[in-house]
Amino acid sequence: MKNVTDSFVFLGHWPSAGSFGFNTDILATNPINLSVVLGVLIFFGKGVLSDLLDNRKQRILNTIRNSEELRERAIEQLEKARARLRKVEIEAEQFRVNGYSEIEQERLNLINSTYKTLEQLENYKNETIHFEQQRAINQVRQRIFQQALQGALGTLNSCLNNELHLRTISANIGMFGAMKEITD
Repeated sequence: MKNVTDSFVFLGHWPSAGSFGFNTDILATNPINLSVVLGVLIFFGKGVLSDLLDNRKQRILNTIRNSEELRERAIEQLEKARARLRKVEIEAEQFRVNGYSEIEQERLNLINSTYKTLEQLENYKNETIHFEQQRAINQVRQRIFQQALQGALGTLNSCLNNELHLRTISANIGMFGAMKEITD
């Protein structure tokens, strides 16, 4: 340490001899050189360093601002997407409910249509049975009438003689004449 203080004292006693030379004493010259370099750096580098720091600060602030803007846009897009999702979910629920109600309505329509068709088929069946019964009854009546008529004709033919036959014809002609007079 004594050498450092001696070097400062030595600076105050420089001879004014006009010679210029190099001081090879490292301990004596380093603090002076360092103080000069630091002084020059502080004096001239202060502006450069502050400009560099200001530029870095601006870039960081711009990056933060851009990040905040991107974050806000992302939040807005997320909210829009959530709103669309809610809307789509509501529409899907409505479609599902409407679909179920439409399916239920179609099922009821199909059941009603089937019942109506069954009723119509039952009515057609009953009408067909009634028609077939009437036809069968008419056929039976015709056969009975034919048999009765054949039996009556057979009985008449066996019981009738010519004289009775002529009287029956005359009586029928008389009845037809009386009917003709009534209708005229």
